[in-house]
Amino acid sequence: MPSIEQLKMFIAAAESGSFSAAGRTLGKGQSAVSTGIVNLEVDLGFELFDRTTRKPQLTENGERMLTYARAVLMQVENMTTAADSIFSGEETSVRVMLDDALMLPSLSQALIEFGEKFPATRIDLLSGVSPDIPGIVAQDQADIGLMFSGGSVQKGVEQVFIGNLPFVSVCVPNHPLTKLTEIGANELLSHRQLLLRSPQGSVLAQFPELSTQVWHATSFHALRELVMQGVGWAYLPEHLVSTAIASGQLARLNLRFEHKLWSPPVECIKLKHARMGPAVSWLFDSIKNVLS
Repeated sequence: MPSIEQLKMFIAAAESGSFSAAGRTLGKGQSAVSTGIVNLEVDLGFELFDRTTRKPQLTENGERMLTYARAVLMQVENMTTAADSIFSGEETSVRVMLDDALMLPSLSQALIEFGEKFPATRIDLLSGVSPDIPGIVAQDQADIGLMFSGGSVQKGVEQVFIGNLPFVSVCVPNHPLTKLTEIGANELLSHRQLLLRSPQGSVLAQFPELSTQVWHATSFHALRELVMQGVGWAYLPEHLVSTAIASGQLARLNLRFEHKLWSPPVECIKLKHARMGPAVSWLFDSIKNVLS
């Protein structure tokens, strides 16, 4: 059975092009590397290097084995990393429940950094509707919640205000509302509005019904697609529609009662009094800065 040390010698020799260079890389003498590779070849039953040339060249079988050798070493390194994580008390997984409108580039970057810092800890990224997220976290079905604030104290969770996310009112360019230079509440009444609502019927107070015709969806991404198809108008996160507005696929509505961009508050939440391990603590602190 090949040893890890033999595989290291084999890979180092293949990558450096000589046994002596491999020895320098590994801090061993040339003879030790040469002997180690010969023993590996004996174990495998075939030659890995052609030694008839001035510098040893991988044989066809050696090329095939090199891929497997690298994979074995990678698995060993992953195992070592996992063992170090367990010894350090790092969690096996972290469950993050978020409103999909908050899947921001800054959050993606935080998750990438998390993966580099905690390579043995798995992320379970769950999508939900903001009104339902506090209950899910309170029932310990998620470690961290990222949501639009409901404007009240939520039982069983610790809430941290982390900033505001700008929203814009949009529709397709040929929608009747775009023909109006200024739009008031009365003008909106007869035009279908698209709103977020959870499967249980929960809504956010910041998203009022302004029309007599209202359709609902459980995600802002679904609402955006409905707006893009001309189904109605909606308030949507600016980052989800800025490209479509710039390209002329969507148009902003000039609402009389909006002096500035409407920016609902966003909260990061966790189970109250929960003991957080190093991975959850690091990610919770990072998520608190995604709107900075």
